[in-house]
Amino acid sequence: MTLLLAITIGVLYACALYLLMRRSIVKIIIGLLILSHASNLLIFASSGLRREGATLISGDATTLSGTAPDPLPQAMILTAIVISFGVAAFSVVLVHRVHRAVGTDDLDEMRSTDT
Repeated sequence: MTLLLAITIGVLYACALYLLMRRSIVKIIIGLLILSHASNLLIFASSGLRREGATLISGDATTLSGTAPDPLPQAMILTAIVISFGVAAFSVVLVHRVHRAVGTDDLDEMRSTDT
C-alpha cells in the first residue's frame, strides 16, 4: 500500500510540474491545484499509515494507554486544504478578469499588453 501511495504521489507531482510549465494560465492553475493535492498526500503518507482506532481517553483516565495515531498531520492537511481552496478561488477570479481584459489565456500574448 505504501509503494502504491508513493507512486501516486510521484505521478501527481510529475503531472503538476508538467502543467506548471505550460503557457496557458488555466493549465497553470490546474497544475497548482494538483501540486497542492500531491503535497497533502505526501504529508499524509509521511505520518505513517496505521489501522488503529481513534484517540479516545476514558473519563477516569488521565493518560492514553497504548499507541495512538498522531493528529498533527491531519490538522496540517486540513489547514492546507483550506489554504489551497482560497488560492484556487483567487486564481479563478484572477484568470477570469485577465481573460476579460486581454481576451486570451496565453502568457506569450499577455506580455505585450499594458491594459
